[in-house]
Amino acid sequence: MAREQIWKYADKEQIREFILSLKLLPAKSRAQMSEEKQLSLLYALSNQAHRHYHMASLPKRDGGSRRLLVPDPLLKSVQRNILHHCLDGREVSSYAYAYRRGLGLKEHAAVHATAGAAGGRRERGRQILKLDIRNFFDNILFPRVYAFAFPAQLFPPAAAGLLAHLCCYYDRLPQGAPTSPAISNLVMKPFDESMGSWCGQRGILYTRYCDDLIFSGEFDAKAVYWKTKHFLEDMGFELNDAKTRLLHDGMRQTVTGIVVNEKPQVPASYRRKLRQEIYYCMEYGVFAHLERLWGRAPLPEEEEAYMQAVQGRISYVLQINPQDEAFGAYRREWAAAMEAAAGKAGDTGTGEERA
Repeated sequence: MAREQIWKYADKEQIREFILSLKLLPAKSRAQMSEEKQLSLLYALSNQAHRHYHMASLPKRDGGSRRLLVPDPLLKSVQRNILHHCLDGREVSSYAYAYRRGLGLKEHAAVHATAGAAGGRRERGRQILKLDIRNFFDNILFPRVYAFAFPAQLFPPAAAGLLAHLCCYYDRLPQGAPTSPAISNLVMKPFDESMGSWCGQRGILYTRYCDDLIFSGEFDAKAVYWKTKHFLEDMGFELNDAKTRLLHDGMRQTVTGIVVNEKPQVPASYRRKLRQEIYYCMEYGVFAHLERLWGRAPLPEEEEAYMQAVQGRISYVLQINPQDEAFGAYRREWAAAMEAAAGKAGDTGTGEERA
């Protein structure tokens, strides 16, 4: 009997025991609450999940900002346990490079830097097509989260519904929840596998990094564009045509911000801008820098998110070039600044540790 058929006949007590076995609430809460109260709290959270988020903005590498929906400490702890107990270790497509241990921007770019090379020299006529999915996380809706993140083969339907609601914000996948990256890769697995197979049959290399779709080789760019567009539309997505780029041989070719014509490297303009940003923060303070940049005083959580983002951008430069001594020094200085900021804030954290 198929496993989904077994779950179909699970009674209320078996479903109850299954949910409790996931240990979704923080360890301290579980120790202080009866099992019935734990279940009541989880269902209350799932029914009113939208009340447990606040909005924050995160600076983007291109100078813009990204809107995040950040869960409160309780919901974040539950989502981290869902990630740990339900999502970690699940198989995703080999064409997906984001949110996977041991893989990152450097490994993703290196695939397209070396593909088509022979004897260390790249083939002439090789091009790179870059496509972007518009509002990627916002367009991953509850039915797909339910079906692909918590499939009937692994979860009783009642438990799957609870888990999916705990991971959604108004029936959409929120960018900012710890579960969303892993869920997005599970939802996109059918697309990645089909797109990768279609491209492989035509000698085209395909990879995906979150909402960035990259194709390299010698191919008919229009055919690839329309195939991708129609496939995505069938899934409820659409392309952001403003970000479509076709990079011909002889042009500077970048993949997720890394130059791949030769040895992968971070563009000099990116390094200059980041150096300047670090200088202003160190000279005048992060708060004053953001106030000047945004025209308003940043909220404490926005200041913290910004510092984490800059730390990530410094790490990004060093990931591509670990021998960069200047940015090695910046990383140490920035880590000290973050530690000092955390000390000023004091021990105000209210979140509980994950089980």
